[in-house]
Amino acid sequence: MTAGNPHNDFDLSLLDLLTAPAPPNSNPAHHRRDAELDPLLLAAAFASGPHVTRNHYHHDFFPPVMDPQAQGAYDWTKWTGEEIGSRQGQRKKYTYVSRQAPRSKRLQGLGSGEESKENESQQREAQRSLSASINTAVLTAARTDTAASLPADLKIKCMARTRIPTPHGPAFLHLYHNNRDNKEHLAIVVDPAQLSDAPNPAVPPIRSRSLDSVWSESETEMDRITRGAYVGKLSPSAQTPSQPLVDHPVVSADSVPSPLIRIHSECFTGETIGSMRCDCGEQLDEAIRLISQPIPIPSETPDAPPTTIPGRGAVVYLRQEGRGIGLLSKIRAYNLQDLGHDTVTANLMLGHKADERGYEIAAAILRDLGLGIEGGEGVRLLTNNPDKVQALEKEDLRIVERVPMIPRSWQRQHRHSVEGLLPSSVAVDEEDEAEKERRSGATLIGGGAAHGDDLEKYLRTKILRMGHMLPLFPERTDKDSLDDQ
Repeated sequence: MTAGNPHNDFDLSLLDLLTAPAPPNSNPAHHRRDAELDPLLLAAAFASGPHVTRNHYHHDFFPPVMDPQAQGAYDWTKWTGEEIGSRQGQRKKYTYVSRQAPRSKRLQGLGSGEESKENESQQREAQRSLSASINTAVLTAARTDTAASLPADLKIKCMARTRIPTPHGPAFLHLYHNNRDNKEHLAIVVDPAQLSDAPNPAVPPIRSRSLDSVWSESETEMDRITRGAYVGKLSPSAQTPSQPLVDHPVVSADSVPSPLIRIHSECFTGETIGSMRCDCGEQLDEAIRLISQPIPIPSETPDAPPTTIPGRGAVVYLRQEGRGIGLLSKIRAYNLQDLGHDTVTANLMLGHKADERGYEIAAAILRDLGLGIEGGEGVRLLTNNPDKVQALEKEDLRIVERVPMIPRSWQRQHRHSVEGLLPSSVAVDEEDEAEKERRSGATLIGGGAAHGDDLEKYLRTKILRMGHMLPLFPERTDKDSLDDQ
């Protein structure tokens, strides 16, 4: 070698770089893997081509270099190099092979194809059974939890009261809260005598005990008046707050007839948009009309003329749409009815009961109004439903009479047939039919009558399948002839 040869100078510089002592490390406790240039790694990297770097050796992706004992490792002691231009042999490539076979091959090890299909079918069936069992258990647990979460003692409270003028006369609307659900149930109290300046002392007012009670020590008279706890007629010049009612007065049934009440369930379709699939809108208006009728009072002496007092009673309006199944299921049930099913079958097909309503809250509201309680006034119940009568009696409500509610369309079409069945309060008058149709009422149906084939099917279903105590008229007693109409 000569010092003036540039190639020799380059080689000497590279040799000096490779053999020079390592520079001092400021942190000897933590060595970087890529900080030091290992001559062996550099030589291997240059010899193996641009597709392999020294990182492959550090991460053990090239076993022959880092592990001489590995299978296929090359013995570097026997390496002598090759002449330029000589034919190199095929270089062996190293690949990673998964120890987990593909799913198709693993399934083959379980048996033949038919056995595998059968096993898979059995597994799917077992999974379905398990899922069904779990769902049933979850639903049962949810119902149990819901039942267990209900308060033991039902509590209701009248939150507000106001005067409502109706087509049939004035009424008082009461709004109730309770500890069983989040719904706002209502009571429409018909007792216009409360607005009189000289009420009859023999006829006690129908008032809410919870509304008239003292809610807090800091409440003012204006607080009481604002929520409706007042007496008389409220006006800018008359503002008399009520006093807390300790006990409901005892009323003798001989002197004053018992008030007429109706337990009515919410029906958006029948009351708001005038649907004639049911007679709910008509029933609500008819109940308010009947309760508002003057009540005759028998005279004390034969010579004295009979007297009358304003109608008395209440309509308890429960927010349980569609016999308790809700508006969504009710609309779906209507579609099933169009397919030929009646209202009971449609509910059952949707997974509901024929009637899911409850009357515990209604009984509590009536007790709060002093109706149907022991020592107080009994009630005359306006209904055709025997289940409703039994449910209210189970709640210890004192029912002195059941008053039937005949559909208006049946009253008009079968006037002579039902004339002897109707009480005097619901007797059909002789006024002109067209004039009666124009009479105003409390719902979209108003004073008119719901009618049509859908309503006839609905009424027949309530009588024949739900046991409603509504008499079938002589020409309708044959069930087969009913179905043919």
